[in-house]
Amino acid sequence: MNLNAVQEIEHAIDALTPDQREELYVWLDEHYLQTGDMQLKAAIDAGRFDDRITRALADHKAGRTEPL
Repeated sequence: MNLNAVQEIEHAIDALTPDQREELYVWLDEHYLQTGDMQLKAAIDAGRFDDRITRALADHKAGRTEPL
């Protein structure tokens, strides 16, 4: 996508009514943001975070963590 296309999209979004903008946000959430959620779930299911989780739990058990 070239810069002109991005600028065209920006201008089109700026021209939307609040209701149309809300509809766009819902559509983006359904089509794009949930894709990231599915990728994260797949990574978790594949064990890609197991090492980090194990280290974090060990640090917490050893008292090397602080409340947020």
